[in-house]
Amino acid sequence: MHDRAHGPLPPLLVVLTLVTGLVDAASYLGPGNAFVANQTGNVVLLGFAVSGAHRLSVLAPVIALASFVVGAVLGRRLPGDRGRLLALGAAIEGVLAAAALAAALFVSTVYVPLVPLGLAMGLQNATVRKLGVPDVNTTVLTTTLTGLMSEPIVGAKGRALRRVISVVALFAGAAAGGLLVTFAGLPPTIALATVLLAAVSATAYVLARRGGEWLTGAKS
Repeated sequence: MHDRAHGPLPPLLVVLTLVTGLVDAASYLGPGNAFVANQTGNVVLLGFAVSGAHRLSVLAPVIALASFVVGAVLGRRLPGDRGRLLALGAAIEGVLAAAALAAALFVSTVYVPLVPLGLAMGLQNATVRKLGVPDVNTTVLTTTLTGLMSEPIVGAKGRALRRVISVVALFAGAAAGGLLVTFAGLPPTIALATVLLAAVSATAYVLARRGGEWLTGAKS
């Protein structure tokens, strides 16, 4: 997971993958019934809703999708080297997750938490794309699984391991989120995601101050 080009970025992005599972569990299994990170699934849900299937809400996936797009646009403008970029991005995500937590606690409208969570996940995707660490994109596993199954595992310079860990991390986050939503409710699930985002931000900031080739390393 660790190499000179990417330094501590891969394990930190694995934590963000866990966060993805948590927030998608919160948004889908909670009252929103939409994905805030997995926009492929969100578009499919929107298609189901438009067709009238299973009485799904059209508004929820539209809100989540629009928030994600705005977050991704904002994420393109974040400055800094790779370490400070991740630190700043995760910090903003943490603030947005805290806003979603407050909304879940104090606002009766079920769709309100989708807005800050969608913004956070859009920003996360834009940030991760700028970081350029292969096989750890934190949200979409279709390409990761395809690469894992279609490319040679031996001699892949750790890429196969990163792919496997990404799949496991998203599964673990979703499973943990499902358990938390089911047995503890929405606020504890979002609170855990907020704590993890704060930890990623603080860790990235501290490591960035120490310097290293990974801060401006090859993004391939």
